[in-house]
Order: sequence, then C-alpha cells, then structure tokens
Amino acid sequence: MSDSSPLPAPQWLAPGKKVLALSGGVGGAKLALGLSRLLAPDQLSIVCNTGDDFDHLGLRICPDLDTVMYTLAGRNNVEQGWGLAGETWRVLDALGQLGGDTWFRLGDVDIGTHLARSEWLRRGESLSAVTRRLSLALGVSHPLLPMSDDPVSTIVHSDQGALSFQHYFVREQCRPAVRGFEFNGIGQARPQAEFLSLLQGGDLAAIVICPSNPFVSVDPILNVPGVRAALRAARAPVIAVSPIVGGIAIKGPTAKMMAELNMPSSAAAVAAHYGDLLDGFIVDETDAGEAERIAASGVSVRVAQTVMKSLDDRIMLAAEALRFAAAF
Repeated sequence: MSDSSPLPAPQWLAPGKKVLALSGGVGGAKLALGLSRLLAPDQLSIVCNTGDDFDHLGLRICPDLDTVMYTLAGRNNVEQGWGLAGETWRVLDALGQLGGDTWFRLGDVDIGTHLARSEWLRRGESLSAVTRRLSLALGVSHPLLPMSDDPVSTIVHSDQGALSFQHYFVREQCRPAVRGFEFNGIGQARPQAEFLSLLQGGDLAAIVICPSNPFVSVDPILNVPGVRAALRAARAPVIAVSPIVGGIAIKGPTAKMMAELNMPSSAAAVAAHYGDLLDGFIVDETDAGEAERIAASGVSVRVAQTVMKSLDDRIMLAAEALRFAAAF
C-alpha cells in the first residue's frame, strides 16, 4: 500500500480547484504518480484509456487502468513498466503445459485483480464502480476513472489486416506496419459521468494530457462522443506533454507508428496531431529547437526535462505542468 498523501509543496491550486489528467499506460502512469504526490485526492482525478480492454481466458483485462492503479499503489514492476513487482507465473506455466494460450502474460497475483473485476462486472456493476472498489482495496485514494463505462475496442489496421490492439501490441510485438486505427463501439460510448461532470464544471484549473501514445492511448479518450467539444469549451487550459523525445518514444511504438503513417517522428508532429485542443505543450530539452515551430501554430510551449527515470523526475515534471497551466 502506498502513501498517497501529497508532499509538502507550494499552494499549487486555488481552493476548490482541480486537475484532470488523461492517461494511457506506462508513460501516463509516471506523470500521474508525480501529480498524485503534489495534489490531494480531492484535487486530482485521472481518466484512463479503456480502448485496450479485452476479454482473455474468460477474464476482463483493463491494461491501462491497471497500470495506473498499480503505479499509484506503489506495487508496479518498475523495471518492465507493467504488471506487479515480485510477480510469479505458476498459473501461466501450468496453462502452457496444458496447451493453453500464454501469449498474454498474466501473473499469479495480477490474475486476482482480473478475477474480481470480471465477477463484479458479471453481477452488473459498472466499470467505474469496479475500478473504485479495486483502487480502494489497493490503497489508491485519488479518483481513477475509465473514459467510459461502455466497451470500446481499439483495432489496428495493418499490412497484416485488422488486429485487435493486444494482438498487435503483445502477440505480434508491434511488428506489423500500421495503416490506421479504428475504435469499435466509440459511436455508442458515453463519457464516464464524473469525467464529463469535471469537464463541464467550473472547478478545473488544468487538464493535463500525459505523455501517452496519441493514437491508441489518448485518441480513444478524445473520440468518446462529447469529449472533444467539452475540452474545447472547458475554461481550464489543456496542457499536453510530448511522448516523443529526440525523435524516439521513451516507451512503446509511438515513433514507429508515426513513421508508418508518414508523419515525422517529432514532438511538433504530436502537437499538430492534437491541434486546436491544446493551449500548451511541453517538450523535452532535447527538442527545444522545435519550440518556435510549435508556437507558430498558436500553442504556448514550455521546455523541460520530460524523461522520467525516478520519482523525483515524475514530481518535477508534474510541478512544471502545474506551473505552466497556472500561467494561462
């Protein structure tokens, strides 16, 4: 169990004001952790992508929600970026010996999360309610919200045909060349109620788009009907952190996807992808030369250290994002 109390710090927010973070998995979880160390649970809510969610071995798996939840709980495997620290694999080994499907690695302790989630969902609880139960059980006090309680499935269109996201990402290890993306069910999905209420209320001081993959981690959130319009109408500044540093992605296939989509693998290209949703964009010191070009599009730019190797790095980048938002 982690200590989720915010660190002693300057008054980051005016009384009653809140921050909303939009996050995918590993990269987003790092910044979410930094924000959680500066802001109290009533000041920060984290909305997670659920386009990666899928059913496997009869269990409902929510990779991005779980990565953020385990990270905030202080139980994540820091070295590999996903899963739990100290995990064991006896169930998976036994499954393989029996001829079962083992391409998606579920650890013994992690399976407990999926068993509980799947059972509660079968009983009719919403994903929001289930996520709240799991978070509280793990000592996570900051609100962790799915982007929607309705199912959305990311499909990767590739040179090998249409692949569900986890088949592309895990089973095929991102080898197929990407041609585009589709979000099945997005047209019928509704924004999670608390998420939409935060966007439409007057209490937000900042909306932070974490350094997650813009195509398969952030776009599913943005494409839930009503979210883009609510972001544009929100009084709070929208600040994004680039997931590209020096032309490469710190984690995951973002740069590879950009190249295969005939986009430059650059921070500027990410800013252009988000377009008029952004008020501010944070780039790494390595990409300071791109700041002027991004600013020419009407987006304010802040240069900072964005590579988060340590907890201090996560907290410092979170503080930079909050200071940047306060300048608007």
